[in-house]
Amino acid sequence: MTLEILTSDSLAPLRHGFFTRKGGASSGVFRGLNCGQGSSDQSEIVTINRARVAEAMEVPPETLINVHQVHSAKAVAVDGPMAERPEADAMVTATPGVALAILTADCQPVLFADPENGVVGAAHAGWRGALDGVLDATIDAMEALGAKRGSIRAVIGPSISQRAYEVGPEFLDDFMAEDPENHRFFANGEGDRYLFDLPAYGLHRLRQAGVGEAEWTRHCTYSDPDRFFSYRRATHAGEADYGRLISAIRL
Repeated sequence: MTLEILTSDSLAPLRHGFFTRKGGASSGVFRGLNCGQGSSDQSEIVTINRARVAEAMEVPPETLINVHQVHSAKAVAVDGPMAERPEADAMVTATPGVALAILTADCQPVLFADPENGVVGAAHAGWRGALDGVLDATIDAMEALGAKRGSIRAVIGPSISQRAYEVGPEFLDDFMAEDPENHRFFANGEGDRYLFDLPAYGLHRLRQAGVGEAEWTRHCTYSDPDRFFSYRRATHAGEADYGRLISAIRL
């Protein structure tokens, strides 16, 4: 099966893609293109899947680079393969041929591009990272490499949508403490539960930061099991583990 790669006109002409689970070599709960090195999938199968992504990105596998994601607000600049993956949740580069890759399974994969000034970025933005400023940190790191904030285009890929993202009252409290206006990203759920709109919050943070363009592809990871892995769906189903989607961009 061939790979399915979602793209955005906003990031053209740069090579990029939000890869779905289609076209991979994994089986079982990881069926498809599981690129999670931290999953319990067979490591050699994950390596095959990543090699397929690297081929689609037209880079050698060693220059398909990702970090050790820890739900932080840290962004790092990279210019080639690293001996060890640093703990961070975003990367930026101005080096042609280096593909920045982010792994997700409900959190937001966000790809950034300033083609005019030759800088790209990629961020893993779950609720904690987004609230703490990982998107802002990515933009700052791009600027340090010569990007212009108003020229940056940012696209949020497949993420969990509001109708599937039920949270508790303490979750709302964290966002209200940051800004009382954040209540607009929550809808009432059952009992004391709320439904949180993660992509809308991500778009708000990007636009607030002053990027030139910001959009969401409008794909929900939870509600489309044939195309996307989902941590929350796997948890609700009682599955032992879950696959990780990959999103990548390069100059």
